[in-house]
Amino acid sequence: MRILGIDPGLRTTGFGVVDVHGADVSYVASGTISTQHLDTRALPERLKVLFDGISEVVQRYQPTCASIEIVFVNVNPQSTLLLGQARGALITALVTQNLPVAEYTALQMKQAVAGHGQAQKAQIQEMVKRLLALPGLPGPDAADALGLAITHAHAGKAMARLAAADGLGGVSKMGAKASYRAGRSR
Repeated sequence: MRILGIDPGLRTTGFGVVDVHGADVSYVASGTISTQHLDTRALPERLKVLFDGISEVVQRYQPTCASIEIVFVNVNPQSTLLLGQARGALITALVTQNLPVAEYTALQMKQAVAGHGQAQKAQIQEMVKRLLALPGLPGPDAADALGLAITHAHAGKAMARLAAADGLGGVSKMGAKASYRAGRSR
């Protein structure tokens, strides 16, 4: 299984790709998609850059599934709305390429990678480096994305079995509706 993890952001979106063979998780690629070069008022153009960028990542690395961070309300409601639109563009890019999409909170990712939900960015970077035997620290956005991929590698199968048992369909290739329901049931 090849998993694409995505840390959504309107200015910088992190992505990370890992391969899973049994219990082994290995690094494939990671990086960021940036819209910082665009005028901050150019929301449609920024969303297109994100959509096209993640579509290119999918074409290049051919993941079998994806995981993306669930966004909660921040202090600034306007920022939350903009981030939600970025996340929507990214999810749309994934489902138009028929990828099942799992959703995890930052807390779930931090618990899976660092063992506690209060982990700081530097701790996530260090744990991702160790878990994937990387020669150096990944950038913070790429580390979060790799953390989401690692989270899905460890939790995805169990979550799919639980969702299937309660009739929600789990994380499957049944389409966006089934994946969305599985993400919301957690």
